[in-house]
Amino acid sequence: MTTAVPSAGWTGLMLGLAGSVVLAVLGFLAQHRPGAVRRRQLLVGAGFMLGGSVLAMAALQVALLTDNFAVAYVAENHSRATSTFFSITGAWAALEGSLVLWVLVLSGFTAAVMRGVRDTDDRLGTGALGVLGSVGAFFFALVVLAGNPFEILAEVPADGPGPNPILADHVLMAVHPPLLYVGYVGLTVPFAFAMSALLGSVAGVEWLRRTRRANLTAWSFLTAGLVVGAGWSYEVLGWGGYWAWDPVENAALVPWLVATAFLHSAVVQVRRGMLQSWNFVLVLAAFALTVLGTFLTRSAVVQSVHSFSQSDVGPPLLVFFVVVVVTGFVLIALRAERIASRGGPESLASREGMFLLNNLLLSLFAFVVLLGTLYPVVLEAITDEQVSVGRPFFDRMAVPLGFALLLAMWAGPATPYRHASPAVVWRRLRVPLLLAACAATTAVLAGVRSPGVLAVVALATGIASSTVRQALVTAPARTPAGLWRLICGQRGYWGGQLAHLGVALFVVVVATSSGLAERSTVTVDRGESVEFAGYTLTFDYVDEHELPDRLLSDAHLTLTDGERVVREMSPLLNSFPGRPQAVGNPDVWTTPIQDVYVALGNLEPERVTLSLFRYPLMVWMWVGGGMVAAGGFWALGRPRRTAWTAWTAVDPGMSRSGEPVNSDA
Repeated sequence: MTTAVPSAGWTGLMLGLAGSVVLAVLGFLAQHRPGAVRRRQLLVGAGFMLGGSVLAMAALQVALLTDNFAVAYVAENHSRATSTFFSITGAWAALEGSLVLWVLVLSGFTAAVMRGVRDTDDRLGTGALGVLGSVGAFFFALVVLAGNPFEILAEVPADGPGPNPILADHVLMAVHPPLLYVGYVGLTVPFAFAMSALLGSVAGVEWLRRTRRANLTAWSFLTAGLVVGAGWSYEVLGWGGYWAWDPVENAALVPWLVATAFLHSAVVQVRRGMLQSWNFVLVLAAFALTVLGTFLTRSAVVQSVHSFSQSDVGPPLLVFFVVVVVTGFVLIALRAERIASRGGPESLASREGMFLLNNLLLSLFAFVVLLGTLYPVVLEAITDEQVSVGRPFFDRMAVPLGFALLLAMWAGPATPYRHASPAVVWRRLRVPLLLAACAATTAVLAGVRSPGVLAVVALATGIASSTVRQALVTAPARTPAGLWRLICGQRGYWGGQLAHLGVALFVVVVATSSGLAERSTVTVDRGESVEFAGYTLTFDYVDEHELPDRLLSDAHLTLTDGERVVREMSPLLNSFPGRPQAVGNPDVWTTPIQDVYVALGNLEPERVTLSLFRYPLMVWMWVGGGMVAAGGFWALGRPRRTAWTAWTAVDPGMSRSGEPVNSDA
């Protein structure tokens, strides 16, 4: 049993590598000589990829669950006291295991693409399988040669140190990395079809149509992963925040921004035949940035709570990134004439113009974040000088770009295709403008004085009211049933609008939590009280609980509002055997209007140091983030076809009378 499990893991990795190579060779051969390859041969390659990755992950899970310390990965990242739940999540809690999860997800996407390739005359599909096989071959080889979790130790230890305490301290560890991986790896599919279209000189929008679901899936999971990651940071790290512009956080945000730009520009190409070459650039950039993000996460070139220790996978990932970028841009240059668009927008004051503006802003945002993240790394590599680019830089750049994106998000859906007359735009925006002004006025009357918060409230209200107006104008009947028919019949469009509403709600909470938050650090003796945010917090006593894998030390506090006890709070520290640093867990009292957040600093039996925060409306941040991801998942569904939706699906901007929105209802 000691060697049988790692041997099975090795076998799975080698099967996956062989299947990837076979799929790459046969896929490219089938694209250029369709009759030379049979579909079942491609199916064998994809099957070996999937079967091998499943076997490897199963072997890793068995090794962890059976405390097989002969396996180096288990000995370094597991202990006998680790609970079953965190033993399972331990499969992706360190470098080598996370790469096994990567190839498993990639193999799953490859199998899904394989299902859609009905025969080898499908040059676009077979070429995409060739690209997926090539990417798979690289990552399987990377696991085998530089990050193999199935190495056998000469001397088997009796126990191990356990997983990284930060990664074994919250249930979100079970979902945050897999969500991000599905998002990251899913972007390989549109990249594969784009490269196949370039290699096979297949012009047009077919590659966009065939990758729509994969791109939406990847974007939705990446969105969910970012939101859950922010929640994990908020609940686990105890610093009172949810986003720190950490380099590895940025490495996930940048491809999300580029993928978001691609989702929007793909609509313009499908509807109007524009931005074709730009879409190839965006798809290439999105995939290349996932590779770069993987390099940053797994090479330890940046200091981050997310990054893994120094390893051998960094140089191969960097080389692969360069190969992807150079190859992609060479293909785009060689096919420049064929993929050139049929012209630009007739007017910048049009739906196409707003999509273009949206793309430019998202791309600029991604570039700024990438520049701030990589500048210290590049400077140190060239000059050996260490500098840091901190939160002030990112906030200073993100705020104006964020406002511009909100304005584009508001104006875009209200702008007709081809050309927007001032009269039409005014009719569509006058009611939302009035409601936005009313919302800002109400906020002022409620005591809000921050210009930034007021501006965000006005913009978010405008976005929400414009969406509601659009639904009322285009619904077949202004009833709940009519609205439901509309949303089900145009799932893609209304999924996007749901995501826009989620973004609006999310940024309102970001603005209020930043501009209206209250913070304090206090030291309290046992039995004493401190005033904070209109409440009284009393330190009662310290308690300790010994668990199989850790020692819990918690401070018992009472939060009162006058004479009324509103909550017993117990922030705690987790001390793990063999780990020098304790990990804190804050206690958060959440209501619809605010969060009261209490985290431990120094803890003594008779004295405690506390970090206190009050964030307005914080729970709505997670609701808004969930709405953004839900919008993507809703758009994945197939529209319900009816006599009405058959023609409105062509253009979601249609009035109830059948007139296009360009003439404005």
